[in-house]
Amino acid sequence: MTTAPVTELELPDFNYLDPELRGPRFHQELRELRETGWLAAMPLGFVVLDHEGGEFFLRSRSFTFPGMQIAEIFGIDDGPLYEEIRRNILHIDGDPHRRLRGLVNPAFTPRAAEGWRPTMRAIIGALFARIADAGETDAVASLCKPYPSQVIATIMGAPPEDADRLWDWSTWIQRQFGMDVANERPRIEQAVTEFYAYADALLERRRAEPGEDLISSLLQQPYEDDAELLNLVLNVLVGGVDTTQSQLAHGLRLLAEHPAQWAALAADPDNLAAQAVDEIVRYEPITPFTARIALEDVTYRDVLFPQDTIVLVCAHTGNRDPEIYEDPDVFDIAKARKARPLTFGAGPHYCLGVNLARAEMQEALKHLAPRMPGLELAGEPAYGSIDGIYGLDALPLRWRA
Repeated sequence: MTTAPVTELELPDFNYLDPELRGPRFHQELRELRETGWLAAMPLGFVVLDHEGGEFFLRSRSFTFPGMQIAEIFGIDDGPLYEEIRRNILHIDGDPHRRLRGLVNPAFTPRAAEGWRPTMRAIIGALFARIADAGETDAVASLCKPYPSQVIATIMGAPPEDADRLWDWSTWIQRQFGMDVANERPRIEQAVTEFYAYADALLERRRAEPGEDLISSLLQQPYEDDAELLNLVLNVLVGGVDTTQSQLAHGLRLLAEHPAQWAALAADPDNLAAQAVDEIVRYEPITPFTARIALEDVTYRDVLFPQDTIVLVCAHTGNRDPEIYEDPDVFDIAKARKARPLTFGAGPHYCLGVNLARAEMQEALKHLAPRMPGLELAGEPAYGSIDGIYGLDALPLRWRA
């Protein structure tokens, strides 16, 4: 079969930057796009829509995260944000990446995540206690937003009262991965600069007074310089706050929309929470698109992807691939799914904090489900943008107090 350059194929268009593309419309448009085939065109590149193709592009060492290239496109070639992007573990490959992963991996093993579960239970318990008698809340503001920031503050060894600041810095720094980075650059750079100063002071305190926290653990490892350690701490923060907040919010929304499943979870939280989290992560991934750029010419399925081609791997459609999953468009926490979803990526850059994120969500659901009977939506959820981390801006819920 003749190899065809991807640029010469007649492909359906996907307007990734459409600001109205969110919520039910996002689901519908991607369902229709998935039915056209495994590949679509979008501004700046192409979208891979099936699970097998997504695995290939995420695992291939001929592709990498295009952070530096995107920075160049938007004219980011100096300053605090450029330095952060240049040192971000997402943008480092090969032996340097393996070395950095080796330094932080011990803090993110399943065993390490298990050790933080009592902290998670205490935090979600205290947050829910504030609203337990109300019977109604905006779950984003009262639960989903403060929960992961307080957990990450405790894990890092930061004072609990700093959790709000950590959330704010994380949310802004995370926006470097969106397509509006040029306009938001001043505020992102301010967040980077402020967090560097904060983390540097925290590192000094932990050098003098080590504890059982992540930063104390990281300080025991060898680094090329202080900037390398500082950026690893930043990567932990950015990867562990907005992501978990958004995934938990979508999870509570989905379960409020499926009351029988919420009741089943409430009746048996210890056995169903892990499977419920896996289904939430599959069904509504908060990283619906992961970018890659070709380091060389690559041929896949008789299609040539020239060097510097940008590809978006679509976890949303990949996680609902009918070739991989039975009843893929059905949300069902009782159904054991065999294939691993694309939500956390694949290959060398597979999500570092996956064990921690799963544990946080499991503990939240185990605590909340038995205490929020009759959970339902109290209004329309406010969906965020699919550009970057896809979360909810508001989630009105009610239950029988």
